[in-house]
Amino acid sequence: MGRVEGKVAFITGAARGQGRAHAVRLAQEGADVVVTDLAGPVETVGYTPATPADLAETVKEVEALGRRAVSFTADVRDHEALAAGLDAGVAELGGLDVVVANAGIINAVRPSWELDEADWREMIDINLGGVWHTTKAAVPHLIERGPGGSIVLISSTAGLRGIPGIAHYNAAKHGVLGLARTLANELAPYRIRVNSVHPTNVRTVMIDNPSSARIYRPDLESPTFEDSLPALAKINMWDVPYVDVEDVANAVLFLACEESRYVPGAALPVDLGMSQKYSGA
Repeated sequence: MGRVEGKVAFITGAARGQGRAHAVRLAQEGADVVVTDLAGPVETVGYTPATPADLAETVKEVEALGRRAVSFTADVRDHEALAAGLDAGVAELGGLDVVVANAGIINAVRPSWELDEADWREMIDINLGGVWHTTKAAVPHLIERGPGGSIVLISSTAGLRGIPGIAHYNAAKHGVLGLARTLANELAPYRIRVNSVHPTNVRTVMIDNPSSARIYRPDLESPTFEDSLPALAKINMWDVPYVDVEDVANAVLFLACEESRYVPGAALPVDLGMSQKYSGA
């Protein structure tokens, strides 16, 4: 216990799923948190959006661990709103040590030349532009707090491989990897570590929903998430369909704490071997 004792962490997309898991895991190890989420719909996204009540539940779970939590709603596409909310949170909690840029979406799944302009634009603006906005808002606070600190950018195995049908998602997640590597060099003089995490399928509402199930089981009229599990398992090296949010949160914790003090610029897969799976001749 206490691996990030006395630290303050900023987490985006924190209303549920991976973001909530990151906030809770860091709080379990002693961190106070600033958490944000859009907590509302995105036009091109078909699955159920997070809500303000979800974000409040994240705060409740952090506070139940005896840690402080400051929350605000913001769209990561809106840098001014994101920066204003973070500034207020940092003022209340006294500084900033850790950043977890987690907010992201998935929308259309189809060949790249069939994507709508809106599908492409929202994906890039949220999954890449929103990550840049997060770091743009946070880096001055980390430098002021210094020396040291940690930024963890949540990418995907789609940031390591070219997965058919999601060119815009691949492009955004590859961009996150490039941003992490560049920031690692830019922030090296300040001893601020910047790394990326690359999960395979994670059981969140992003894949556990009817529209996602139809993608993996187009042969069924009304497939369930359970129907999609064999197809999800084929993606990975091990015969396991997904990792849990806690598996990704544990990787984030390692990169946030001093155990990774000499680990800048790494791309850490939490992927059941997906990024290295041999598909055969």
